[in-house]
Amino acid sequence: MEVAGLKLKRARERMGLRYRDVEEFSQRLADRRKNSELSIAISRLSDIENRGVVPTIYKLYSLCAIYRLDFSEALRWYGVDLPGLPADAVFLQPERTHLVGFSAESTGVGGQVQVPLSLDPGLDLSRTTFLSRYIQSWGVLPLMLVGGFDLRNHRYGFLGLDDWFMYPLLSPGCLVLIDETRRKIERSGWTNEHDRPIYFLEHRDGWLCGWAAMSGDTLVALPHPASEQEPRLFRFPEEVDIVGRVAGIAHRLDFMRRPPPRS
Repeated sequence: MEVAGLKLKRARERMGLRYRDVEEFSQRLADRRKNSELSIAISRLSDIENRGVVPTIYKLYSLCAIYRLDFSEALRWYGVDLPGLPADAVFLQPERTHLVGFSAESTGVGGQVQVPLSLDPGLDLSRTTFLSRYIQSWGVLPLMLVGGFDLRNHRYGFLGLDDWFMYPLLSPGCLVLIDETRRKIERSGWTNEHDRPIYFLEHRDGWLCGWAAMSGDTLVALPHPASEQEPRLFRFPEEVDIVGRVAGIAHRLDFMRRPPPRS
């Protein structure tokens, strides 16, 4: 943490600021925001710069405002990598179905994805292939260049490892892309189970992903027939909310578990 403190010290010196100046500016910011935690005493600033003391998020925010630093970058100095937050969340897999609340803005990623930049020219795309062996180089691509998605109106959901409600159409552990602009239950317009709209629902005990139908003021959540799960009934809108319609699915193909036997 001494390295992080040294970087903050150099940032202060580049601004030509004394300890007293930082204390004064931070107090002005604390008064403006009506939050005393934003204020930084001279002794605390000295500890941060010279003794490796880790600042609170409030004091780090103040320093970033005073020194004109990027907050996400300053967090990286202390070993907190915001762009890695979604990947770490996927690594930790809870059992219950839930919404994923990350966005490019909240993680400070700036909307970038890693993609293959060049492939082996001998690759035959007409055949099934282990693609990793043919990727020659990787690079970063801004998400704004990836067409087909309106990220402002989409969120992501994770199907819990014990959620067999839509199996085998949706496997436990898969990720779903949710279009929040499509919250009306469709009554017709599909010809098979793959075309039928799937909805992500929020109820008192959590979330549920499945087909849906309306019967008066009752919303019926319908499972896939092969899942052997029972339909669930909710009073609408008192007991359930339609988060949105599933617009995309990412499955894991190495999921070897099978549904528990129906009792």
